[in-house]
Amino acid sequence: MTQELLPGVEIQPKGEHKATIIWLHGLGDSGNGFAPIAPELKLPDQLGVKFIFPHAPIRPVTINNGMEMRAWYDIKSMDMDSRADLDGVVDSSQRIEQLIRAEIASGIDSKKIMLIGFSQGGVIALHLGARFTHPIAGIVALSTYMCAPQSLLAEKSVENQNTPVFFAHGQQDEVVPLFLGNSAFQVMKENGYNVEWKEYMMQHNVCMPEIADISTFIQAQLA
Repeated sequence: MTQELLPGVEIQPKGEHKATIIWLHGLGDSGNGFAPIAPELKLPDQLGVKFIFPHAPIRPVTINNGMEMRAWYDIKSMDMDSRADLDGVVDSSQRIEQLIRAEIASGIDSKKIMLIGFSQGGVIALHLGARFTHPIAGIVALSTYMCAPQSLLAEKSVENQNTPVFFAHGQQDEVVPLFLGNSAFQVMKENGYNVEWKEYMMQHNVCMPEIADISTFIQAQLA
């Protein structure tokens, strides 16, 4: 049964709608958290980019004493091999896939749709982007890690084998340590993906040099 589309914040392009960026927030945040970044990217109006910043569902999060908050999946343990609840990751990936398919149905070519995710949102962007059966413009993985890396070889989609993937991570990140992000980068590299890695002198956040690099990446893929 098809679920209702996730609610979120939408920022429409100034002119004709030609491309869509779906940007996924981190644990406990909402689509409102990253919406102010859209003008900071200074994308040319002629790219016609619409932004969608969906809100994750509200669910109890085990490591936060079962407190309910917006989360793309439960975090049951800080152990890196079981940090991401696979069932939740799959469910959220399906919900984001619905958003992509709605954009395609509205007339946007899948090759003009990009996934960007921060932390938990990056886990979903990587998981879905590598398995989605239509080619997309690119994946941006910010301060994040990978769920079920061991299953990527069997589950990856040939349609997105050549999709550019940009990883960005803070050298002082204590929430998602740098080695977890780099491990995800290495897994995708070993699986033949077109990956790029950059790190920044920051913690678990975004910084202006990183925003500039994200803008460059977006423009290169959507031009």
